[in-house]
Amino acid sequence: MRKQDMNRDWIATAATLSAALPYLQRYNDAIVVIKLGGHAMSSDQAMEDFARDVVLMQQVGVNPVIVHGGGPMINEMLDKLAITSEFVNGKRVTDQATVEVVEMVLSGRVNKWIVNAINRQGGRAAGLSGKDANLMICDQDAPELGLVGTPAEIDTRLLTTLFSANTIPVIAPLGAGRGGETLNVNGDTAAGAVAAALKADRLLLLTDVPGVMDADKTVLTDLTTDQVHQLTRDGVIAGGMIPKTQTCLDALEGGVRAAVILDGRAPNACLLELFTDHGAGSIIRTAR
Repeated sequence: MRKQDMNRDWIATAATLSAALPYLQRYNDAIVVIKLGGHAMSSDQAMEDFARDVVLMQQVGVNPVIVHGGGPMINEMLDKLAITSEFVNGKRVTDQATVEVVEMVLSGRVNKWIVNAINRQGGRAAGLSGKDANLMICDQDAPELGLVGTPAEIDTRLLTTLFSANTIPVIAPLGAGRGGETLNVNGDTAAGAVAAALKADRLLLLTDVPGVMDADKTVLTDLTTDQVHQLTRDGVIAGGMIPKTQTCLDALEGGVRAAVILDGRAPNACLLELFTDHGAGSIIRTAR
């Protein structure tokens, strides 16, 4: 007869699972839109870890939607093809040659990498871009930037069909212009627009920073929209954090219940945010 003593780690694991019950109930049948980028896309292992978390989320009743970036891979391919980009006010001009590379990398290489990772973990994922089924109709952002778009109309019917088929949508941030042209869309912006159109319960923006920080570099774990506006006016929220918080504010205004700027470097960041009481970043909500 084999004897085995109870181990403190086992007990802690059981306690963690038990404590997750109210959160599992809370997010049953909820829609969660995740913007995937940064560390979670830094290696095959990081992608496998992310994919496992997403499959677990779906297994316990969440409807995940993935919107991804791929900037470093686009830059790598542009360099490989010797396509030189022009910049206006620090922003890349997307001409026809560039947008063809963007579509090839995002819809081909990156999108299928994510889809395959999810499928290998036992999930069912379908790769899309905003051009499929008129999912994302865009207006040209600024003529001087070329083929860059801002989402104007989101048709969620294909996404809801995939939910009913127990399939996880994985969306490349490309949209169709009014004339059918392909437009490159910022990944955060695309994720926020999709989340608003779906009236998602959560928008999770995976980043490579701990979250929104105050002047003393302490992470602010719970913020209202009014506090975000004030921190921006005070210059505490600055630089690259401004467009991310603005995406969150726009999503909240569009009907998303809460948005989270999440430290994607933390193991199981999405699970920590959804299914524990401490989260893994900065949650932004309308004033309560």
